[in-house]
Amino acid sequence: MKKKNVNSRLKGFGYFINADAIMLLVFCFLFSTFSNAQIKGIPASKKISTDLFGLFFEDINYAADGGLYAEMVQNRSFEYNPAERKEWHPLSYWEYITTGFSYGRINIETNNPVHPNNPHYVVLDIEHIYQKDGSVGIKNTGYDGMIVKAGENYHFSLFAAQLSTQPVNLIISLQTRKGKVLAESSLSTSSRNWKNYTGTLIPKESYDTASLVVSAVSEGKLALDVISLFPEKTFKNRSNGLRPDLAQLLADMKPAFIRFPGGCLAHGDGLGNMYRWKNTIGPVEQRVEQRNIWGYHQTAGLGFYEYFQFCEDIGAKPLPVLPAAVSCQNSGGTWRIGGTGQRALPMEEMQGYIQDVLDLIEWANGPVTSTWGAKRAAAGHPQPFNLQYIGVGNEDKITPEFEQRFTMIFEAVKAKHPEIMIVGTSGPFHSGEDYDKGWEIVNKLEVPVVDEHYYVQPDWLISNQYRYDRYNRKHAQVYLGEYASWGNKLNNALAEALYMTGLERNGDIVRMASYAPLLAKKNYTQWKTDMIFFDNTGYYLTPNYYVQKLFSVNRGDYFIDKVVNLNSKDSLVSGSCVYDSKSGDIILKLVNVGTQPENAQINLSSFKKIIAQAEKTELSGNADAANSFENLHAVAPVTSAFTAAKKFSYTLPASSLTIIRIKTK
Repeated sequence: MKKKNVNSRLKGFGYFINADAIMLLVFCFLFSTFSNAQIKGIPASKKISTDLFGLFFEDINYAADGGLYAEMVQNRSFEYNPAERKEWHPLSYWEYITTGFSYGRINIETNNPVHPNNPHYVVLDIEHIYQKDGSVGIKNTGYDGMIVKAGENYHFSLFAAQLSTQPVNLIISLQTRKGKVLAESSLSTSSRNWKNYTGTLIPKESYDTASLVVSAVSEGKLALDVISLFPEKTFKNRSNGLRPDLAQLLADMKPAFIRFPGGCLAHGDGLGNMYRWKNTIGPVEQRVEQRNIWGYHQTAGLGFYEYFQFCEDIGAKPLPVLPAAVSCQNSGGTWRIGGTGQRALPMEEMQGYIQDVLDLIEWANGPVTSTWGAKRAAAGHPQPFNLQYIGVGNEDKITPEFEQRFTMIFEAVKAKHPEIMIVGTSGPFHSGEDYDKGWEIVNKLEVPVVDEHYYVQPDWLISNQYRYDRYNRKHAQVYLGEYASWGNKLNNALAEALYMTGLERNGDIVRMASYAPLLAKKNYTQWKTDMIFFDNTGYYLTPNYYVQKLFSVNRGDYFIDKVVNLNSKDSLVSGSCVYDSKSGDIILKLVNVGTQPENAQINLSSFKKIIAQAEKTELSGNADAANSFENLHAVAPVTSAFTAAKKFSYTLPASSLTIIRIKTK
């Protein structure tokens, strides 16, 4: 296989001096300093981005509701509807139940909701309760059943409005499929207005397909809404929190940043479906639920506050992506016929939309005395989130309508918040008309960072591993926001690893990179290549996950050239060397995508001192091997001790990634 260098599609542009260009000149100076800096005594070194490897989260494949978001009740607010799926309705995943010859009626109403953003609620009219053991109520099965563990706490909450003269007595319980009670708690309504009631359920035994049952045991009438159940053990034990095992997997990767909430989810399926960040903050009963572009429902329970909080919890920089005031070009399913469904916000709405973007910056970074900073503080976070990046647009079709609106947003943010780094977009592919037009806009406006996306075959990554070597260093830096090879076999992951050594080598121009998609729920996937697969009880990690993790936890801030010398000139073999100035560690990454061992010569003589006792982590095996629920660890990295020297030879096993970490102080 021969190497194929990709010619830069960037076109030159001239600098000009005016008031608006001051910030650009500052950026260019800092960028020049950043890219030319060297480690003292090592002329082959150059400063690279410390934000190089991070994560991209999108609510695809049930990644949020039913996944990372720990809510156990499905359709908790009765907002499912046939516009999302023809078989859905407000009582989907709920069952009306009666016991002991009791009877009543149930219906959905909208005339007096908890909040206008949450219009539907259920009304229980309990006409007769059989005195001994009767009840009238509703049961929720969750997302394919609720996993409960004996002795652990599960916190429920609901909103109720008493519609009858007398209070209504309720029993909240966790039950097995056959109705055996695992845990229960009781409450009585006490207000004719909407009121939030809470309690705790502690199961007597573990069960993997439990249901939450809300039973009225006295006659009367009441309205119910936002019926919720959370395990106490969320990530960091946060209320309205995240599933701890999945969140910990992401934390373990030590990502430099997290991009959210999408993806195509961000610009949405039509203008009415664009993701509006203001609809996702504040009390959950006041958030706006809506149809997901990927064919299901999003509660917005995992909203911007939770995204920012999670970033802070794991030490990652937040990278929110906002629509560029246009909807996805695939809106209405036009991807099936190759057309464009992109729609643009009317110009008369643009100033309001631009203000929403500016308000996000104030919400994230403003003092508690500011309008939106006060809202952040009221949610429990008085300190700023220290937002640095904002993405505007997501692999959009580069139309005149897009360019006009992106330009308006970019110039408004740059004028009011020059400290914020805007990330633009170059369309959905690695080349072609949209790519060229996207870069033309970026160069014309002097956008500091541009987001490139591409999903390709492994051979493409191998053939294009020198893509960024030829990029013009005077132009925008690159955020490779979505990329992957088509597959989850070891061979796919190693092709990605080989390509990532090129990202490190070009870490002066490639500022950030994130594999996509991140999460996929078993039997609920819309995308066939993903990093982590999960179900209600567990997960399995793909070889792609291990590659991404090994690169992310072994980041450096300097790239050292002329350290790894490969005996073979085969394009299936690659290596990189980075230095972490904080730890003083030298980190070698050696990749062999081929089926035969290859030799490398390592020369660390530029370093004054190295410590021989080093650590080696190797990911290797059959190129076609892949992990699965049936074989969780078919491919997994192995760590062992390694003896290093100023100069040494190393044999790269066939189909392998090797990380060697060497201390210098």
